Amino acid sequence: MLSPSFCARAAPTSRLLTQSLRPTSFLKPQQRNLQDIAITRTGKPIIRISGGRSSLGGHTCTVFGATGFLGRYIVNRLARSGCTVVVPYRDEPAKRHLKVSGDLGRVVFIESDLRNTLSIEESVRHSDMVYNLIGRDFETKNFSFHDVHVEGTARIAEACAKYDVDRFVQVSSFNADINSPSAFFRTKGEGERIAREIFPETTIVRPAPMFGWEDRLLNRFAGESTIYASNNLRESSFPVHAIDVGAALELMLQDDTTAGQTYELYGPTQYTMRDIYELAAREVLKRHPVVNIPKVLRKPMAQILSKALWFVETSPDMIEREFIDQHIDPSARTFKDLGIEPVEMKACTYEYLQGFRSNVYYDLPAMTEREKREEKKYLHVLDDQ
Repeated sequence: MLSPSFCARAAPTSRLLTQSLRPTSFLKPQQRNLQDIAITRTGKPIIRISGGRSSLGGHTCTVFGATGFLGRYIVNRLARSGCTVVVPYRDEPAKRHLKVSGDLGRVVFIESDLRNTLSIEESVRHSDMVYNLIGRDFETKNFSFHDVHVEGTARIAEACAKYDVDRFVQVSSFNADINSPSAFFRTKGEGERIAREIFPETTIVRPAPMFGWEDRLLNRFAGESTIYASNNLRESSFPVHAIDVGAALELMLQDDTTAGQTYELYGPTQYTMRDIYELAAREVLKRHPVVNIPKVLRKPMAQILSKALWFVETSPDMIEREFIDQHIDPSARTFKDLGIEPVEMKACTYEYLQGFRSNVYYDLPAMTEREKREEKKYLHVLDDQ
């Protein structure tokens, strides 16, 4: 039998429990207003809200190539704004990191293959926005540039046209041109042409070489022990932040005026590969040797190594691209038309390359030229061992 004193102490607790079980205002269903409903280009009603990770928006987006470098940035931005994101994938381990990009049920995975038309159609049939980010830097025994950039794009565009998808965004590449000496750039240009033929309202996006946490630009010069080149690192481009490209792709979801347009997304400053090499060397406080091999010798060597090794370090077409500078189409739209100011690469190198530093200088800012001259006057015991 409970004592009266215990009942007196338990009474306030029971009252608090009862109050917590009462319905409150934040448990009421969210009310929708007429302005929250938008009619898409094809006449479909869509609920558009400001969004948040746990919000429930009306958009369903399919992102092909989401397991690549750029894919994680656009999936993260779409999922955290309340969109349902469909991610077609081939390899199970390659897509696991995308699961936490959105709330429970916001990221949906569908096993797919670029040569399987039924799996592609299953991935887009419920979507009102489709992004094609699929691309390869080199050819393999299973997929050539034409298989990925042309035939794969054609299958995705045909599926979008068949199921009357509202928007289709084809992420191509800078220098995409059907007359390019590079097979990569040439097939990217063919992919743009065939996408517009099948789906005339296709939005074409040509990002410049991108830098970020997992890039092949800054990490190449900071991480490799020896840099091999054929053009003395004279190739020039306008590097762009991958996060800025992801933000631009997200804005195209909300802006129907971007349909049928071509966008060149590039950074504010032009760099040569030598400039980027020097920038990386200053940040990591270490200079890797650069070995320049003539193209006539290096291309056959790359062809042999690409067939002999199971991993690809370089390819003949990658060597050919070292001699092609970035060309910007003056008639294409840019970040300015989307209201985005791209980030300068110099502002991000310290954060991205700090992990490549020696433990001696890990927490220090980069030394000035004067500090480097003073440093050479002293003999370090560790360096002399």
